[in-house]
Amino acid sequence: MRDSIIRPMQMFLIMLGGALALSVQAYEVTQLASGLDKPWSIAPIDGGRFLVTEKSGQLILLGANGSLTPIPGTPKVYFANQGGLLEVLPDPLFSQNQTLYLSLAGGDGDANRTSIVRGVLQGTELTQVSTLLEVSPDKQGPAHYGGKMAFLPDGTLLISVGEGFKYREKAQDLQWELGKLLRINTDGSVPADNPFPKKAPRVYSYGHRNPQGLVYDALTDRILMLEHGPKGGDELNHILAGKNYGWPAITYGVDYSGAVISPFTEAQGMEQPLTYWVPSIGPSGLAIYQGDQFREWQGDLLMGSLINGEMRRLKLEGETVILDEAIFPEVTGRVRDVRVLHDGSIVAITDEGDIFQITDSP
Repeated sequence: MRDSIIRPMQMFLIMLGGALALSVQAYEVTQLASGLDKPWSIAPIDGGRFLVTEKSGQLILLGANGSLTPIPGTPKVYFANQGGLLEVLPDPLFSQNQTLYLSLAGGDGDANRTSIVRGVLQGTELTQVSTLLEVSPDKQGPAHYGGKMAFLPDGTLLISVGEGFKYREKAQDLQWELGKLLRINTDGSVPADNPFPKKAPRVYSYGHRNPQGLVYDALTDRILMLEHGPKGGDELNHILAGKNYGWPAITYGVDYSGAVISPFTEAQGMEQPLTYWVPSIGPSGLAIYQGDQFREWQGDLLMGSLINGEMRRLKLEGETVILDEAIFPEVTGRVRDVRVLHDGSIVAITDEGDIFQITDSP
């Protein structure tokens, strides 16, 4: 399915001579597919094809002709509320080894966890599936798994882990892997230079709530992560090894009931976000724009917003966000994931089951 092509003209804010200016650019929005069952992640592979996860546990191959083919061999998942099959991430050498990494919720209602598995895509089947990581200890309840992954230049793998919702105090406890960003080697072993080699060997940073966007920015050599706050207090953080990002000791949000979680928004030894959102926008998939189709956006952040039902663009100047705007209003729904393709076009998926591609229009 490739239809619903739209050719609008839209004004975007750009930097010109150190000041913000308006730019008008034509673009096309094409609906690549619809009717997927709660898709969570999309990853381009080869030949114009994509892999898409459905939370219920199905991995889907989206063909260049719009065909949707289920991939057998995916492991069993705990599918409830926020749990299920989460991210799919191709290996950096996928064209040579056909290796994929999947994050998922494993277990059951009484004992479940964020897990990472690795497999090899052979034709239209996932084979040689093995478990690389299971977050410890187990938790109860189907909420706050994190599940985002990103590769660093040294080949190690970052995994975001939520604090399990009702275990928020454990985000500050290094004996628990809930509420942490973890780092492992692709064989599941622990890198020797992780910041807490004895106390918490897989932990890279801590004090997180429910990270839902994660990317390594090669242009600035930094890790950026989006994190859901409670009622208000969503964050964009610059992640540094061994640092504490504060949850729940400091927060810009309140409990869903309106009750105060913490009276503090900052504290010694705890990092501040690059920006935060009050009220919440529900930040989701995160990508760095690099490409030729939207040339004025080089290095900008593209993200989804679940609550607002939109895509957003952020421009950073050093550690300061100088622009935060909604883009591509034709992409409607709870935008769950965003990716930039090698040709400079952009793809996005929504909870409602749609996949969109955005290209420039000469």
